[in-house]
Amino acid sequence: MSSNKTPAGLGYRMPAEWEPHAATWLSWPRREGISFPDSFDRVLPALKQMVAALIGNGQSNASAARTSDPVCINVVNGAHEAEARAVLDSLPRQECITYYEIPTNEPWCRDHGPVFLTRDVDPRLAVVDWDYNAWGNKYPPFDQDEVVPTRIAELLEVPVFYPKMILEGGSIEVNGAGALLTSESCLLNKNRNPNLSREEIEQRLRSFLGVNEILWLGDGIEGDDTDGHIDDLARFVSQNKVVTVVEENSDDANYKPLQENLARLREMRVGGRKLDIELLPMPKKIVREGMRMPASYANFYIANKVVLVPTFADPADKMALSILSKCFPNRRVIGIDCRELIWGLGTFHCLTQQQPAV
Repeated sequence: MSSNKTPAGLGYRMPAEWEPHAATWLSWPRREGISFPDSFDRVLPALKQMVAALIGNGQSNASAARTSDPVCINVVNGAHEAEARAVLDSLPRQECITYYEIPTNEPWCRDHGPVFLTRDVDPRLAVVDWDYNAWGNKYPPFDQDEVVPTRIAELLEVPVFYPKMILEGGSIEVNGAGALLTSESCLLNKNRNPNLSREEIEQRLRSFLGVNEILWLGDGIEGDDTDGHIDDLARFVSQNKVVTVVEENSDDANYKPLQENLARLREMRVGGRKLDIELLPMPKKIVREGMRMPASYANFYIANKVVLVPTFADPADKMALSILSKCFPNRRVIGIDCRELIWGLGTFHCLTQQQPAV
């Protein structure tokens, strides 16, 4: 593809998550799926609270009650839609929820869903359909997940671009102004793109996301089956400010990699300026059936009027919510208990995909 036919060449860019949304996309989990073994019903309350927060329920004052984001939900068929409705139909503001028959294998829309682009001249929406192999062929089948971006692009009648590279949405984080954060442990993992060099991967990110500065962190957190997605590590909260998780217990397996990532962030420049860095705590170690869960406050989701933050009935919950409230003074920061949801090895950012407003 010639440079003037790439999204960047055509003036497209990936907006920051805090820029205005037209909708938030979700893929409703399947009872027979592998994400929540023996605990499917126990994750439904968190999903209901997530949707309620997005569509503006539970607000007393009229301005706050306006919808944060309309919610679009992928379902397999009518029976699957009925299962979702059994959970969500008791919520007010049903007009803000739309169901689409777009089958998926698992619910992690951040990773299998479309990465949306916009452009400022002749404004319009576009979709990047990265290849998808369920985090390095860990969880087959993923045939339905793999085609979701194109299905949504067809539904919305927008252009779709194909980089011919495996990438999950949770592995990249942008500031909307040309900078992208990612991790070596994921993007350079040979279970994704063994035939692409670091330089070739960087070039595709520039060409298909409209970025020019690629910022690399190192390893992810223990228990993260994605090989170190950035959305459990460090997130932009403004064009030049990031929040990053740190582990205070030097005996914890996460202490060293998170300290090394912090050291890298302190050396980074965006647009020639050093990053403004805010530290987020880590919750205490959560082990279930002998497995460490990748619990992280960095897996928050920024919607139009709210920020959804995973909490874990942990002493650090209050501190994390306070820090993020200061980062987002014009949004309501909502903590939702994710002790069951994390059994699927992800929380709110992993479940959501924003559709930018144009």
